Parts: sequence; structure tokens; C-alpha cells
Amino acid sequence: MKLYYAPHACSLAPHIVLRELDLSFELIRVNNNTKRTASGEDFLAINPKGYVAALQLDNGEVLTEGPAILQYLADLRPEGNLAAANGTFERVRLQEWLNFVSTEIHGGLGWLFNAEFPDEVKALIKAKLFKRLAVLSQTLERQDYLMGELSVVDAYLFTVLRWAPLFAIDLDQWPALVRFQVRIDQRPAVKAALAAEWV
Repeated sequence: MKLYYAPHACSLAPHIVLRELDLSFELIRVNNNTKRTASGEDFLAINPKGYVAALQLDNGEVLTEGPAILQYLADLRPEGNLAAANGTFERVRLQEWLNFVSTEIHGGLGWLFNAEFPDEVKALIKAKLFKRLAVLSQTLERQDYLMGELSVVDAYLFTVLRWAPLFAIDLDQWPALVRFQVRIDQRPAVKAALAAEWV
């Protein structure tokens, strides 16, 4: 498998999961501005959507969209216990959290990257985002991980919460989120993924 990634991007989540599950993969860096890989390939030929993550399977198929990739990887190695089995209610709960992180947290923070938005608009986005962060905090005050045990959604949440400082969002107002970030950051697979992306 080949994981197409860019530093600081949400592709860090599947990268972490690949390492957590000890799956074999090749890491290919993409320049998000030029849409070229480190070797000069046209990334748009691989993923016409133009953004990472993209996971190219050994048969040539390409998967995009983080939540889909994360679940696919978890199902490759079910004994890794990073996602409940398909068809179970626990899997539906996992999909519920993945959707929440994708739309409310990733989506909310993602809008803040838009330099054309005036400060007043960004303030409105942050106000909505803070309500969503409070929901996460309430859950993580009761348990260490969103599903109770480590799952793919935790890799995703960790990844997008790393963007908060870029927008002067101080997570200290949600201590449970700070503890969560530290907890995930200490995992060997996470350390290895971060180190590999910044070679």
C-alpha cells in the first residue's frame, strides 16, 4: 500500500493507524501547493480531488476520505481492535464519532485556514467550534478515549486538534482534551509517524 500524505494534514491519522496495526506501507509525500509528489508525479492523477490522504492499494485502487481509509485499515487487521466489526452497533457508534470529528472538528478548523475570511467570520466559526469541543471534553472527562478504548477515531481527533494552536485556540480551557492529546502523543506509533513525516 502507498499512503500519500502532507505534513500538518489529516493524512497523519491513517499514517498513525498503519503504524498502530503494523501494516506494511510506503509513505509518499505530496506538496499541497504544486500537487506533485516528492518524486514529481502528478498527484491529481492519483486523487483528482487533489488532497491527502489517499491510500493506493496493491491492486491499484485508490481510497480517499479519512474516515473511509481509517475503517478500511482497521478491518485489514481486526485483531488490532481499532474498530468494532462491521454490522455491530459499536461500529455504528464509531461511525457516529468519525462523522462528528470529520464535519464538526475537522470541518470547523478547516474553515479557519481560509485567509480570505474576515476576523468576524472566523470568530463565529470559533464560537461554534468551541461548543463542539465542549462535547468532546465531556466525553473525555469520563473516559480516556472516545469509544472507551483506543480506536481509529482517536487518531483522527488527535490529528485535527493539533491544528488548534495555528489559530490561537488554547486547548487548556478543555483540560480533558489536553490530557487526551498528551496520551495519544506518547504512543510509539504516533511518535514514529510524526518523526517519519518530518524527515
